[in-house]
Amino acid sequence: MADIRIVDAIQVGLWFLAALMSLYFSIGTARIWTSISTGFFLIFLSEGYLLAPWVDDPRLKGIHLIVGTIAIMVMTYGFLEYYFFSRTLEASGKKSNVYLMTAGVIAASMIFLLINPAPSATVLRHIHLVANVNWVFLSLINLYMIRMIYIQIRDTRAAPGFIAFGVVFACIFLWRGSELYLQVYCWDAAWNDHLLELGASVTIDFPRRIWFSGLVNQISSILSSVSVGATFLYLYRLLR
Repeated sequence: MADIRIVDAIQVGLWFLAALMSLYFSIGTARIWTSISTGFFLIFLSEGYLLAPWVDDPRLKGIHLIVGTIAIMVMTYGFLEYYFFSRTLEASGKKSNVYLMTAGVIAASMIFLLINPAPSATVLRHIHLVANVNWVFLSLINLYMIRMIYIQIRDTRAAPGFIAFGVVFACIFLWRGSELYLQVYCWDAAWNDHLLELGASVTIDFPRRIWFSGLVNQISSILSSVSVGATFLYLYRLLR
């Protein structure tokens, strides 16, 4: 089993609290919030592999990474759905449909990984890189959608909550963007481990950039989880 870092423990613990807040908010509010809160809840499941006893199983680690990609897609759909609601004041569907659809996509992803060869460390790195690409670009799209939603509902009680969501996605952009930056330039730990497995030497050409990017990644990850939990708590108090 991989060693558990204190930073990982703090990160997963904070996302667990944020997940509880998003789940509690989803249960107690209207259907239109379901996709957004479900997406944020899935972040905890995607980050949980850092502490899971099965972290060394490549298939299960791959599932955790794929769940992270599903998380940003679900919440992006939720913000798009809320934007249409802010324009038409019409919302359709049931909460159960969101949960079933999300569970179905996760199940299909699990089946895909199980019927294929166990992913190598290089394949897992590719999956992680693809996930971060989705997070970075969809975070930018969500920031734009949040701005458009705020313009439509700025005179309502929910408006301050979307300002808070803007802060959330700014933190998430830094969190995932810094990680993607390290991956693109092959400065991430997974690439270094891959080189060591091949017997190649690992040279660090830009230690200050790598250190700074890693610092931004750790700080923005913690700020992301804290801001998510605080936002849902704030929204719950605004809308109850």
